[in-house]
Amino acid sequence: MLDEADDIHPLFSGAPKTTEFRKLRKRIIRETREAIDRYGMVRRGDRWLVCVSGGKDSYTLLAALTELQWRGVLPVDILACNLDQGQPNFPATVLPEFLSRMGVPHRVEYRDTYSVVKDKVPAGRTYCALCSRLRRGNLYRIAREEGCAAVVLGHHRDDILETFFLNLFHGGKVATMPPKLVNDEGDLGVLRPLAHVAEEDCARFAAALAYPIIPCDLCGSQDGLQRQAIKAMLDGWEAKAPGRRAKIFSALMKVRPSHMLDPSLFDFAALAAADNENSTEIPRLR
Repeated sequence: MLDEADDIHPLFSGAPKTTEFRKLRKRIIRETREAIDRYGMVRRGDRWLVCVSGGKDSYTLLAALTELQWRGVLPVDILACNLDQGQPNFPATVLPEFLSRMGVPHRVEYRDTYSVVKDKVPAGRTYCALCSRLRRGNLYRIAREEGCAAVVLGHHRDDILETFFLNLFHGGKVATMPPKLVNDEGDLGVLRPLAHVAEEDCARFAAALAYPIIPCDLCGSQDGLQRQAIKAMLDGWEAKAPGRRAKIFSALMKVRPSHMLDPSLFDFAALAAADNENSTEIPRLR
């Protein structure tokens, strides 16, 4: 581990010595590496733009990738990036000071997307969709300017589960956040190395290391978001049946196209033809 040598990385300075924290840290590192390996995220020598918002998830992402890089199992260059979107009362100095103190290569970019979102979104509607599109567009631009091959995001297992149910209940489709994709232009990867990591573990990890959390007071201040409703639903299920989230997530990794209803994923017509290869008559519908 990083803190077993004399050259302790500042990101892990002051880490608790408890067995509980060591298990937590080991689990996060293991699950991050599992996702990186499972979804083929690494190309040796690439440069990654690691997005750091100041939330618990992005801090956990940065620390996990730093440890894997230090161990020699993540052969990429890391550039941390914070996009200051101009929200009122945003503590603009917190992240630059933190990243400098940690010795992490970084870029901080200011773009007032807050004013755009407030102007374009009608009163009472949620800001997340437009805010996310504007943020993503700026991150793609920065990645290109910095010679990065991928934009790396801190979405975790619970984000993926919530997105699955949002699509199911409100979008009428079976889909979620993929751990790896290519942008529409085809020149950048979008990676989510925390895909297997639970949100609760991110919260405990960031709290244990006393990282300076910056809350989102734009979308996070709005009540009644559909994502919050989904989160509450999953919390209720988890309380009644511990391990429910893990079971659902496991199911997302074991999809059987032949047991679904999408003919673009499985050739049901060919299956029927094989079953009736000696018959020239189309059976009647009943």
